[in-house]
Amino acid sequence: MDYTEIPYNILGEFQKGMVIPALPLALTRDRKLDETRQRALMRYYLDAGAGGVAVGVHSTQFEIRLPEHKLYSPVLDIAREEFDRYSKLNDRPIIRIAGIIGKTEQAIAEAQTAVGLGYHAALISVAAFKGASNQEILEHCRTVAKVIPLVGFYLQPAVGGRKLDVEFWRGFARIPNVIAIKMAPFNRYQTLDVVRGVVESGRADEIALYTGNDDNILVDLLSEFKIKTEGKTIKKRIVGGLLGHWAVWTKSAVDLLHQVHKGQFEHDTKGALTKAIEITDSNAAFFDAANAFEGCIPGIHEVLRRQGLLEGVWTLNEKEVLSEGQLEEIDRIYAAYPHLNDDAFVKKNLEKWLS
Repeated sequence: MDYTEIPYNILGEFQKGMVIPALPLALTRDRKLDETRQRALMRYYLDAGAGGVAVGVHSTQFEIRLPEHKLYSPVLDIAREEFDRYSKLNDRPIIRIAGIIGKTEQAIAEAQTAVGLGYHAALISVAAFKGASNQEILEHCRTVAKVIPLVGFYLQPAVGGRKLDVEFWRGFARIPNVIAIKMAPFNRYQTLDVVRGVVESGRADEIALYTGNDDNILVDLLSEFKIKTEGKTIKKRIVGGLLGHWAVWTKSAVDLLHQVHKGQFEHDTKGALTKAIEITDSNAAFFDAANAFEGCIPGIHEVLRRQGLLEGVWTLNEKEVLSEGQLEEIDRIYAAYPHLNDDAFVKKNLEKWLS
């Protein structure tokens, strides 16, 4: 599948910038797929105004691929049904993104599954290539890109990623079927490497930049980069976010991105920076920054549990639990920044989403 096969209106809106939550996995108390609540999450994100959802990514738990679970295809298929359901009722462009991981054979199989289920693009993780050279990883990406359009993924090392330099990103951006890059190194220097690589590739106008830096969301969205290359200065912006953080309080995230696109922060630098700090503080609690992100997925689940969207914080890995003190931190965030949550929106629609 080539990126030119993505419907023009969907690709156009994606390039302008969207809110794209990373889909959590809904489980029952006995750690089986909770289909009702899985569908409710999809309905929540789409009704909140998200431009798409990323399915089968880190927030969906990489363990869904293990043979004892075999949940990768079922979860993608449930999401597909909800994408279809929403699109039949609403005339709004929605992009469908599937996460793919592993070495080339596994990545191709997952890409083929995604294409077969009608997904438009794949968020490709190269975390499996720990000691590989740039050329080895790029060859892998070129091979997978023959199957499905790619969204690159700079995953922070703290949760399994690896360092990727500007040379890698320059080469990655030159792969014709690459449409975007999600930058999530949680590192300003490495984020700049991605921007430089895209600009120096000559494809700055074709590749959308999305923040995955959950620790720096608003500053990323407000930043304009000016990169000199071949005697010219190229301006480049981060247009949207593909974020685990946006799997909670999604309606508020949609409102935030709308404000950014409308330029509403341009004359209030202090206000923008204050809100940026509030969002980062919230993320520190949800993602368990104090404990090297050990509780990041249960932290997302806890917020969704409080809203009634999930029944509990269970994960497929029984050892993945809330860290000591994390509940208290989430309590603190709820009390400190009530204007950031979308609890009223969820309460108003929850019964409909669960039906």
